[in-house]
Amino acid sequence: MSTAIEQPYPYRQRELVEPDWTRLAGWTGVTTTEWDDVQWQRAHCVKTVRQLREVMGGLLTDAFYADLERDQAERATMSMLVPPQMMNTMVPATDSAMPTAGAEFTSAFLADPVRRYMLPVFSDRRTDWPSHPYATRDSLHEHDMWVTEGMTHRYPTKVLAELLPTCPQYCGHCTRMDLVGNSTPQFTKLKLAGKPVDRYAAMLDYLRRTPTVRDVVVSGGDVANMPWRNLEGFLDKLLEIDTVRDIRLATKALMGLPQHWLADDVVEGVGRVARRARSRGVSLAIHTHVNSAQSVTPAVARAARAMLDAGVRDVRNQGVLMRGINDSPEQLLDLCFALQDHASITPYYFYMCDMIPFSEHWRVSLAQAQRLQHSIMGYLPGFATPRIVCDVPFVGKRWVHQQEEYDTERGISYWRKNYRTSIEGSDETALSRDYVYYDPIDTLPEAGQRWWRAQEDAHATHEAATARAAASRELASAQLG
Repeated sequence: MSTAIEQPYPYRQRELVEPDWTRLAGWTGVTTTEWDDVQWQRAHCVKTVRQLREVMGGLLTDAFYADLERDQAERATMSMLVPPQMMNTMVPATDSAMPTAGAEFTSAFLADPVRRYMLPVFSDRRTDWPSHPYATRDSLHEHDMWVTEGMTHRYPTKVLAELLPTCPQYCGHCTRMDLVGNSTPQFTKLKLAGKPVDRYAAMLDYLRRTPTVRDVVVSGGDVANMPWRNLEGFLDKLLEIDTVRDIRLATKALMGLPQHWLADDVVEGVGRVARRARSRGVSLAIHTHVNSAQSVTPAVARAARAMLDAGVRDVRNQGVLMRGINDSPEQLLDLCFALQDHASITPYYFYMCDMIPFSEHWRVSLAQAQRLQHSIMGYLPGFATPRIVCDVPFVGKRWVHQQEEYDTERGISYWRKNYRTSIEGSDETALSRDYVYYDPIDTLPEAGQRWWRAQEDAHATHEAATARAAASRELASAQLG
């Protein structure tokens, strides 16, 4: 007779539940027919603090809204845009009664993992190091590798085609915050200059002229924001290029707005493209972005299965590893099993959060990412065990144990690459050079934090001296004049 062995992570199947949206004041009268309609979902997205108040009624305190407004004014890299589907998964209250309105509900809302990255507030952010000193708006330097506007060619056989700069939902940690979404008080967004038809034509022309590219990630933004007729037209032309063998559609909306992918015209259109892809021996897949187990609801599972039934080869998840959201083995495994067991979505990657401005409260250290990778091994099937990766600037995705060196005191890891991009050209040193990634400074030992404070102080002193010298030169020039 076998005896159950106690494990660090106790696996059990959990039934998916669609939270009751009528528990929220703004949606008490919304019918199932309305909720399942993609146009209703799009029309009722939360875009402002006023709209959030209307949805939540008296559940949240005024202090929360003040905290949110301050973040929007001083820190936000993305404007507010949350579909009802995503709002409904925050504090879902599926297992117990709703927390009491006011301080109790506000506390639960602040702790909610989906809220933490979709509706960040000022008090979430760090005050000691809100941004890393080396944080940049385009942290992966994708624009530097554009071969034509919107198409990044970083890997030898793969390209990223950014067809549009909008999404059905805007995530606070978005790595493409430099391009995607509306401008915020802190950041004026880059604008695509070319007309869409001209940009798409230039991308397709580049692929016809570059037979070494076999894999195209069709993204944005989010392809769910592109009229299906236009997206299908682009995909049809892509399928005419003999050297293209893999096409991946990138859409967080499979989770954030599953109603889009369940719409009849989209399901039928995906079926047409999938049949054409299969007849040519091309693999068509969908890549989505789910960060928390509570985001996996019956609607999400239905959308994923609808895509598989329509003929896509795989639906895969590329999550982002973030503090307070999914940075424990339990949280990661709960999410992976929810995806695999109930939605037929393969856990594929978890990226370390990129070094964009004001993201330090989300980022984890390389050491923690390595521990997490170790902790989740052996529970999931091998094909469904996600790799945790560090997207190293100028390099690309690397498994978190692939660093060449790692200074854990100062939080500096050094990485190598095995291919060149257009940036390096024929530079022979590109393959022997060290490329650097930095841990969040607050995760370092005190000695490492002192070192970074000293660098900041030295930088500030240098900046002040430069400014004083410039002012002296201007004054001397004015006196001589």
